[in-house]
Amino acid sequence: MAGPLIIQGGMGVGVSSWALARAVSRLGQMGVVSGTALDTVFVRRLADGDPGGHLRRALGAFPVPAIAREALQRWYRPGGRPSGEPYPVLTLMQRVLDPARQRLIVLANFAEVFLAREGHDGWVGINYLTKIQMPTLPSLYGAMLAGVHDVLMGAGIPRDIPGAIDELAAHRPAAIRLDVQGGTGADDEMLEFDPATIWDGAPPAALARPRFLAIVSTDSLATIMARKATGRVDGFIVEGPTAGGHNAPPRSKASVNERGEPLYGERDIADLAKIAALGLPFWLAGGTGSPAGLREALAAGATGIQAGTLFAFAEESGLRADLKRRVLACVREGRADVLTDGRASPTGFPFKTVALEGTLSEDDVYAARGRICDLGYLRTAFRDDDGSIGYRCSSAPVEGFVRKGGAEEEAAGRKCLCNALTANIGLAQVRDGVEERPLLTSGDDLLRLDEFLGGRETYSAADAVEYLLTGVKAGADQSG
Repeated sequence: MAGPLIIQGGMGVGVSSWALARAVSRLGQMGVVSGTALDTVFVRRLADGDPGGHLRRALGAFPVPAIAREALQRWYRPGGRPSGEPYPVLTLMQRVLDPARQRLIVLANFAEVFLAREGHDGWVGINYLTKIQMPTLPSLYGAMLAGVHDVLMGAGIPRDIPGAIDELAAHRPAAIRLDVQGGTGADDEMLEFDPATIWDGAPPAALARPRFLAIVSTDSLATIMARKATGRVDGFIVEGPTAGGHNAPPRSKASVNERGEPLYGERDIADLAKIAALGLPFWLAGGTGSPAGLREALAAGATGIQAGTLFAFAEESGLRADLKRRVLACVREGRADVLTDGRASPTGFPFKTVALEGTLSEDDVYAARGRICDLGYLRTAFRDDDGSIGYRCSSAPVEGFVRKGGAEEEAAGRKCLCNALTANIGLAQVRDGVEERPLLTSGDDLLRLDEFLGGRETYSAADAVEYLLTGVKAGADQSG
């Protein structure tokens, strides 16, 4: 086969943690870490005293010790920050990142992948969102320095990324186009990163090039990536609209159900025969996280499946233990609910949210939160009237968003995913003694998770893998 039967999804901010990815990889499948906002996660873990010493162990393996020392001196708090003290705040990203921020991004991605790979030789991947562009190049380089095997990217069309990976593997400067609203296309702005800025002298031998797996929702997008990407595409993850997190918008945008959820139709279903004809391995995602889902994927010619929801609530995931416990209780009691919210995400993509008391899924909790944009990963670049580049987010304070050219109606119902998703993993920012509230996401598979639980209150990644492989021929060749 061209890879593992199971790819564990790269979920949220830190939900797909190094601990989860390592557990799955040790079981012969592909563990995937989330690459979203890793610099913020890294800084906050150090501010909390680096429980277990894991980050400090990873920093000890970083090939440029001076950069590791710089991070420890600036961000590490022995014993952790006092309760109620705010976390350090990183500056909002812009097109040109200062050298210190680039080093931090490289280091954070290196550490996450290093820890996921520690102690075994199994598959480890990293997942990035195409929509979050500005940290992408140094993030890739950090993950590649740690020997990441696969790079997975969706939430957009990442045509520039395969070629950038080729350049970074050779320690050469890389560049990708920055999407700018209001731009003409004739005045492309580029995001650039030169690996030479990381090294005191000459870099070492060329790095192993990781495989690039594009996350697509349609066969037409798979064809575009296979034929028009700047470098080699090694496979696809074909994700349907029942998957958690961000979903591709439906082709027909006029139809919603009685809950206001966008409706998907036959035009939104990928033609697997056309994808198979591209001659590359592919995995199915969204509604496939069951033994039947895996068997059906294999019968359709797929290499296997990507499963997210099943692993998101495993013991090893980065999701807060109390949130996992409460959601699984809802599942066992038949009270679980997942809403495809067409307004929540500032990206404009539909976003799956889990109904849970005390989270931003509740209207009153959302209304009580004052709008603030202090992480800014989902900010969009735009061309101002004077030709300069500005940045705005539709979940930021409405007045500022409108002042920067955004439409007021576009801001309605938008939620700050950056802060909510860090709260999901126990790294909530504190302001005036008040913690940011979480907002959970999950695929529709959550609603049938009770079939797997069998009354259990908790379960491990090993339990999840064993369940998925039920009925699949033992000893199948999964060589890469």
